[in-house]
Amino acid sequence: MAIAVRWADIDALGHVNNATFLTYLEECRDTFMRESLGDVFLDMVIVRVEIDYRAEIPVGTESVDVTCALESVGTSSIRTRERIVIPDGTVAAEALTVAVVRDRETRTSRPWTDAERRMLEHSELEP
Repeated sequence: MAIAVRWADIDALGHVNNATFLTYLEECRDTFMRESLGDVFLDMVIVRVEIDYRAEIPVGTESVDVTCALESVGTSSIRTRERIVIPDGTVAAEALTVAVVRDRETRTSRPWTDAERRMLEHSELEP
């Protein structure tokens, strides 16, 4: 998905602040999970984010392309691969995220239901 680079995203060094990269990844991942899992998306909690910063996103960049793809499904978790690419094709960041589905009442992790697992199996698997 394309995400606009906002004025507030730029820091004093003249590029997108590193913390904002996480916001871009989150926007794309949230869309991916909502489309893959529907309302179950509301029960997901991020438990790990691993990010490799590859290049800066310089001031003047109007938008970036962000992708999120399912890498694997565990007993109660999913692992996604995510990427931020600037308009010239340069990869600005690559990330690995682990999210866990939780029970709303106990607020602890729970296993995927068979129906949820089927929804995930039909998710986009390409990076």
